[in-house]
Amino acid sequence: MLYTPTFISIIEVILVIIPVLLTVAFVTIAERKTMASMQRRIGPNIVGYYGLLQAFADALKLLLKEYVSPTQANLVLFFLGPIITLIFSLLGYAVIPYGPGLAVTDFNLGILYMLAVSSLSTYGILLAGWSANSKYAFLGSLRSTAQLISYELILSSAIIIVILLTGSLSLTVNIESQRAIWFLVPLFPIFIIFFLGSIAETNRAPFDLAEAESELVSGFMTEHAAVIFVFFFLAEYASIILICILTSILFLGGYIMDFKFLVYILQYIDFDFYQNNFLYNPFIEGILYGMILGLKTCIMVFVFIWVRASFPRIRFDQLMSYCWIILLPLVIAFIILIPCIIYSCNILPTNILLL
Repeated sequence: MLYTPTFISIIEVILVIIPVLLTVAFVTIAERKTMASMQRRIGPNIVGYYGLLQAFADALKLLLKEYVSPTQANLVLFFLGPIITLIFSLLGYAVIPYGPGLAVTDFNLGILYMLAVSSLSTYGILLAGWSANSKYAFLGSLRSTAQLISYELILSSAIIIVILLTGSLSLTVNIESQRAIWFLVPLFPIFIIFFLGSIAETNRAPFDLAEAESELVSGFMTEHAAVIFVFFFLAEYASIILICILTSILFLGGYIMDFKFLVYILQYIDFDFYQNNFLYNPFIEGILYGMILGLKTCIMVFVFIWVRASFPRIRFDQLMSYCWIILLPLVIAFIILIPCIIYSCNILPTNILLL
């Protein structure tokens, strides 16, 4: 007989991970179609209706390819690197609140957990590049590691400023603190800095110096192919979706949206199910909260694609100097300025006042 809490935990994990992997597939299609539209070309349109099955065809192609491993590689670490990267990219979804109380694990240190998990995924990239025994992969992994470590400092510093307004490391508390106004409005410069750090943290153009296809030999994944290349591919897009969800939670109110417009529509149409408290059905309400968070995340993913199609790639030394010389002093200045404003206006959050 199954132990019920363990069985429920497994079901919860499956209900989160499978939609994430399916979303990764459709984000790749959306990226190719959006960039094709911006560049006035067609994009994938043969496999499935409107090319919707193209990502599954690409995955099947990679899964069926013969895998050839380098003879001089450390095979254990060579296979372990992509697996570590994918696992830690997916672990961040465990603390995402998709609605009030709709999270696999909703605990008070959710933001700290996400920062720790995203930091550990760097080890997978470093191991994959070093274990391949190829100078191209090794140099690509060194580039990527230096970039990720540098821009993690920018991300964590921007998150600290948000925490100063809420007084909590809980993602749910950060969302509920935006009932009055989204943090995008008072913290718009911090949002821009956080967004730039997010692009660099996910190795996206114009900051994709670690795997610049047109300039390098694919960076740290040069020697990887077939199935384990799929792990890197999934990890990259899972990280993009996760960072877009985190941006939506910290600055765009997460699942918060005023339902008054829906009430007005239902009153105007006068549906019978509105008379039966449609909006107060917990199942329907949970779906609406999830759709709102998904809509905000889709907007952020579109902006990621838009930036990739619009800006040219910069040099690696420019990328690092931009982090340490421009962004870091700017963030430190805001870390000093924002608490001064909060204290002078006497609007310290309750959790900090209790301390």
